[in-house]
Amino acid sequence: MTPTLHEGYRPGCIGRITELHATYYSARAGFGLAFECKVASELAEFCRRYDAARDGLWLACDARGIQGSLVIDGLHAHEDGAHLRWFITADGVRGTGVGGRLLAAATAFCRARHGGRVYLWTFDGLEAARHLYEKAGFRLVEQRRGAQWGREVEEQRFELRT
Repeated sequence: MTPTLHEGYRPGCIGRITELHATYYSARAGFGLAFECKVASELAEFCRRYDAARDGLWLACDARGIQGSLVIDGLHAHEDGAHLRWFITADGVRGTGVGGRLLAAATAFCRARHGGRVYLWTFDGLEAARHLYEKAGFRLVEQRRGAQWGREVEEQRFELRT
């Protein structure tokens, strides 16, 4: 069952994307309630102001439902660059190329709509994701200790010049 990519909001996507993030990062990084609340509230706010001319939301879906997501938040793209957010795939599709397809759709969108720069924040230790980012042309530009996800980690900022 290979997921297909859908662009834009689908009913249940806020809850499902939040669930994917909460379960994955709880198990692998010890993130808890603060992280889940951050994902849910910021994703809901993004969806509330979503503008298809500036923003992108891709969902990887199959018969079981939403199996992955990636967002491009273009609200401040002219000043800061487009912000890549909420990139995740479900355990059952991880390693099948779905993440690469989501990332390719998002970077193509950014090249067409935003030119300039795309950035994301992540943290050290997520090697599979880092491999995908670097394969797509992202480069590590900043690293520092921080706690924006509810506990202290080595935060990393990656950028792609489009």
